[in-house]
Amino acid sequence: MKNIFVFIRRYFNFLFFVVLQILSLVLLVNFNDTHQAAYAGIANEVTGSINLQYNKIQNYFHLKENNRLLLEENTRLKNLLKINFENPDSSQLVVLDSLIRDTLGHQRKYIWLPAKVINNTVAGQMNYVTLHRGSNQGVKKDMAVVSSKGIVGIVIDMSENYSRVMSLLHRNSKVSAMLKNTKMIGSVEWDGKDPHFITLRNIPKSTPVAKGDSVVTSSYSANFPSDLLIGTVDEIAKDPASNFFIIRLKTATNFYSLEYVNLVENVQWDEQRRLEAAPVKNQ
Repeated sequence: MKNIFVFIRRYFNFLFFVVLQILSLVLLVNFNDTHQAAYAGIANEVTGSINLQYNKIQNYFHLKENNRLLLEENTRLKNLLKINFENPDSSQLVVLDSLIRDTLGHQRKYIWLPAKVINNTVAGQMNYVTLHRGSNQGVKKDMAVVSSKGIVGIVIDMSENYSRVMSLLHRNSKVSAMLKNTKMIGSVEWDGKDPHFITLRNIPKSTPVAKGDSVVTSSYSANFPSDLLIGTVDEIAKDPASNFFIIRLKTATNFYSLEYVNLVENVQWDEQRRLEAAPVKNQ
């Protein structure tokens, strides 16, 4: 306390000057419209800048929660897309009470579920992705897995709360694909080399194809919805041993940064397999 009084006594003149300056500025701002407007503008800029930095820090600590909420919202919207429904075949009488229908009576074909990636390999010949969602959360074998950019793989196994996905970067992975511009069907596989590139095969040499063309999933795939992006054409080579191209694609999905994905269930395909596996009752 003594030191405080000593400090005040030593710098009394300076402190008194500062107090008078502050008092004069307050009076000037309060009783002068021009200065008041200028002060308000400066104050808004300063407080706005401080609030912006605080907001950035706050958002950083809420990134995971924000990503989760965005994924859930995207999944909800994807489930409303027309591509998930199709018109029933009026030439056949089929009773499938388990299928979800929209207000127009269209049968639901696909159901989308969000999931978090907890493990992902890219360095081996046979790579897998592990998801924090299992049979207790609706995961089934052969469900497609897609990211916000493109396809990821197929579910091959699951436990109660986790599932294992055979990545597109797996030597045994093959996906029915087509060139978006020409609708020509081929198949996509990985050669086990660069995780950024996969190979499109069985495209005839007579097919017009150019670098940068998009390659998407075809309607022949039982797992993936059609027209999901797989990659873009990066290099075109003619196979001397056949009448087909060997086309290198740059993958749409960046497998080095997978964090959240969607699982896609083909409801009608699952129902068809269930009916085929059911024992036939004697008439």
